Amino acid sequence: MEPYFDNSEEDWEFYIRLEKRKRMRREMQRRIRIRKQRIMRILLCTGVFGILAIFIGFVTKFGRKPGVTEIPSNEQEEAFVIQNGKPDTDTTIIDRVETEEIGEIESVSEKEEETTFHFAATPDTAAIDSEEIISTHAILVNESTDTIVASKGADERIFPASMTKVLTVLVAAEQIQEEDLDDTFTMTLDITDYVYINDCSSVGFLNGEEVTVRDLFYGTILPSGGDAALGLATYIAGSHEAFVDLMNAKLKELGISDSAHVTNCIGTYDENHYCTIYDMAIIMKAAMQNKWCRDFLSAHIYTTVSTDQHPDGITISNWFLRRIEDKDTGGEVLCAKTGFITQAQNCAVSYGTFAGGTPYICVTVGSTSSWRCIYDHVEIYNRYIPLKLK
Repeated sequence: MEPYFDNSEEDWEFYIRLEKRKRMRREMQRRIRIRKQRIMRILLCTGVFGILAIFIGFVTKFGRKPGVTEIPSNEQEEAFVIQNGKPDTDTTIIDRVETEEIGEIESVSEKEEETTFHFAATPDTAAIDSEEIISTHAILVNESTDTIVASKGADERIFPASMTKVLTVLVAAEQIQEEDLDDTFTMTLDITDYVYINDCSSVGFLNGEEVTVRDLFYGTILPSGGDAALGLATYIAGSHEAFVDLMNAKLKELGISDSAHVTNCIGTYDENHYCTIYDMAIIMKAAMQNKWCRDFLSAHIYTTVSTDQHPDGITISNWFLRRIEDKDTGGEVLCAKTGFITQAQNCAVSYGTFAGGTPYICVTVGSTSSWRCIYDHVEIYNRYIPLKLK
């Protein structure tokens, strides 16, 4: 049903804008359907090839007549010896094949284990009990040795707020190629409405604005833009829900899915959106091993690309880094992401290097203000990093 209007200029403009929104929404839905169909085709082809490979392997292994053992002729055996050296007398060709397969499986397992991190407490791990540190939860990790230097409530469940976006950019960065950073994404009314309704911080992108993927990354971290994070999620996975599935898969890969789970890519409150500060330190460690994540999380100030809606771009800042850079921490804080929701209060995760270039990760939750959160990080770095490193 068309909306009622009385042919006034204002009503006509409203009707035209409404129709434009509908067209844009239909176009976005069409693009999402195409992306989903493309993904389904890829999955289908992968499944078919996988089943075919299993079938061929089954036929190859069990298709021989029972009781018959294939023994190479003298000429074949001599050729094999020339190429590979004389085999052990008790080793058959099948034995060698099975050994190679086991070796390949072990190699894959080793690669999977490399993505699972663990921080260990030591006899020297200190309890954070200083009255100068207001945060209710805190952890300091020596990232080079994977040891916990000091902690308070490290294993207790917390709500990560916008620290969630460290995981968001990590998952997104692992899904794209470098040339994709200059690709563009058109912001939608659904995204801008979601940010407005949920009172999320934003970059300020507008409905219909064509934004580069690079700007989405920087916009997700520096001003903690919910609009940028949702745009990034939709660009990568086709929908927010599909991207959240990727995020939870990453938590499982990192070995922390028993204590961490996300329901959104922004950090808005949900009782099923949680982790521990230990988990957040693990996520930060993984992010620091990704070059693009280091670039995004270390930027102090950035200006987005010019668009029709913002001809001069939008200048955005990481205020945690800008405010802590002139504080005496005994080293240099290089990367950081803050967060705030009522249930978590002010929180932050930071990464820095100290004398000798030793890297440390600090996570705090439950501070009373954004400035107090910064001073908690300063105090933790100063108080608990061994003096011999400074």
